[in-house]
Amino acid sequence: MSARASKKNAYSQEFLEKIFRTAFKIRTFETEGIKLYRQGLIRGYFHPYLGQEGIATGVCAALKEGDYIASTHRGHGHCIAWGADVNKMVAELLQKDTGYCRGYGGSMHIADISVGNLGANGIVGAGTPLGVGAALAAQVRGSDAVTVTFTTDGASNNGTFLESLNLAAIWNLNFILVIENNQYAVSTRIEESTRETDLYKRGTAIGVESHQVDGNDPLAVYEMTLKAAETCRAGKGPVLIEAKTFRHMGHHVNDPGKYMPEDKLAYYMARDPVDRARASLREMADVDDATIAAIEAEIAEEFEKAVEFSKQSGEVTAEEFRAFAATY
Repeated sequence: MSARASKKNAYSQEFLEKIFRTAFKIRTFETEGIKLYRQGLIRGYFHPYLGQEGIATGVCAALKEGDYIASTHRGHGHCIAWGADVNKMVAELLQKDTGYCRGYGGSMHIADISVGNLGANGIVGAGTPLGVGAALAAQVRGSDAVTVTFTTDGASNNGTFLESLNLAAIWNLNFILVIENNQYAVSTRIEESTRETDLYKRGTAIGVESHQVDGNDPLAVYEMTLKAAETCRAGKGPVLIEAKTFRHMGHHVNDPGKYMPEDKLAYYMARDPVDRARASLREMADVDDATIAAIEAEIAEEFEKAVEFSKQSGEVTAEEFRAFAATY
């Protein structure tokens, strides 16, 4: 009996299906998004979240309405896990006026403040102080809302990482900092950028409750984040979580990733987070393959419709863009 099968009844079928749907929707969005990029329909960069789906899926499942997230340049998965509309997501990638930011932001700048998605950005490490600011605002308002900032192993060497986390600690903020440690800052191995590669220890050094988790296990990430959120709502935050993972490809869509060791890539591919979410649904909830295939087909169809919706949408006119730019 597998470890998953032995945990039957630990989660409801509805919850396990939600986890799988989220992970598979992110995987579909990224794989199909790459195709759109290759067709010349997406301008600018495109940083796939392939291989890291378990982190966004698990983290966002543990939060509740009224909480906040702040993202990174590799942020599509965070948005989708937070419940973003796929139509608006694809439209934003294709620079259409029906997108979340009317096409102004594109792949690296999707946001939806109305539901607490503080957005992605292309500045390494910029989301951390943004998240701390949101957590401070919640505290001032007397809210128990938790703010999660997703950051990266590369960003952990940015000054804003420790400065922001230290402020969150001093003020006991409801703040969770999630390091998505895919072990490469573009093409620089983590061993080449820090002597201590267990990044969660940086939080321990300044008195912050800190943990390391298997980022390729959506349920492990969920459980860890749920406990972290409870700690924060009890007034004992912040919490640092290092989620170990590995990209399935290079840093961005045009990076072949030849610097990634084949044996290490094979190790993580064998622990694919989407496969693990699928297996959890199958083994822990006794869901048959036909039902799972139907879910996958439904998500694929949703993406196809989103692409058609986006292609038929208009773009912001030059006059509208000039008026928008003039306000800033």
